[in-house]
Amino acid sequence: MLKDQFPILSRQVNGKKLVYLDNAATTQKPQCVIDAMTHYYGQSNANVHRAVHTLAGEATEGYEECRKLLKERYNAERAIITSGTTESINLVAHAWGRSNLSKGDVIVLTEMEHHSDIVPWQMLSQEFGVELRFVGINDDYSLDMEMLEEAVKGASLVACVHTSNVLGIRNDIESLIKISKSVGARVLLDSAQAVPHELIDFKELGCDFMAFSAHKMCGPTGIGALLVSEEAFAEMSTFMGGGDMIETVTLDHSTYQKNEHRFEAGTPRIAEGVGWAKALEWIDGIDLENEHSRLLGIARGVAKGLQDLGMTIYSGLGDLDAAVVSFTHPSIHPEDFARLLDAKGIAVRTGHHCAQPLMARLGISGTIRASFYLYNDQSDADDLLEVTKLIVERMS
Repeated sequence: MLKDQFPILSRQVNGKKLVYLDNAATTQKPQCVIDAMTHYYGQSNANVHRAVHTLAGEATEGYEECRKLLKERYNAERAIITSGTTESINLVAHAWGRSNLSKGDVIVLTEMEHHSDIVPWQMLSQEFGVELRFVGINDDYSLDMEMLEEAVKGASLVACVHTSNVLGIRNDIESLIKISKSVGARVLLDSAQAVPHELIDFKELGCDFMAFSAHKMCGPTGIGALLVSEEAFAEMSTFMGGGDMIETVTLDHSTYQKNEHRFEAGTPRIAEGVGWAKALEWIDGIDLENEHSRLLGIARGVAKGLQDLGMTIYSGLGDLDAAVVSFTHPSIHPEDFARLLDAKGIAVRTGHHCAQPLMARLGISGTIRASFYLYNDQSDADDLLEVTKLIVERMS
């Protein structure tokens, strides 16, 4: 069984078997990823891109394998290694935004963005006078494409979440990119919730920037990537200065590398790169399309079951595009509900999910969120529904 490859899933929580349903926050790691990182620290620990000794060569090769696999997997010419989706988006704001935007320029965002795709642009707006426009959502939680067509007029950048971490909605990014490109705008996608479930051809998709994290797809925390088109890469200026991103340094000036290292100052996350490379190899052995279809079936069944138990579901029941189910109970606070679930070994997420503007649009302060991934099965869904039923009966 796939679960057997994940050591943490064999533990108990509060005397019950662990049912881990907080995958939209972070996924668990298979033993092969854990082993790869342990092997690096035990056998090849050294800094990269500098020394010529054996350990340095092994470390560099292991780390750069991650970049190579990212480019191959997503058909990208440029892959900048970052600390995760948040840094990737901030990198666009600093390295591209500050060089290409000025007072009066327009950035288009959506109401369903994660805070990491709102706050950096608010900072840029406050500093440079850039105008921010927000596209709303329809009553069925889909993005208002008519509003988008109006909002993009005169825009320089459109930044959009690929798949919502709250609603289980995959936005029509293909149409969004087409509409944005028709007015000459660059496009940034927050794909943190998309890449764990679908294989994306970056070049064919046609966006300019795509940000995501390793830990959402069975890789380590603290590492992610920003895929960049060649055209947008040429428009980016250096951000952080330091070692490894330079070609030459004198007392009065410096010259910089021409490749992705230009944006990767300092010692990188080497062990994490080794671990992510192993996770990418591992996930290559998974039929993501079939698995995603399986997980959608489970999530839709859970959504319907929760609705039958009196929950409010924040997504179209038959239109879930991600294996994410957000819900609330009419009288039990989400945090209290989550604690009751945890008492039975079931891990879910509660709160605003770093999407407070979306919560305001929905008229709530937060939700309970159950999110499913590759190692989840129907038994996990059944446990969630069974315990939820017991909670509802006890509290009614």
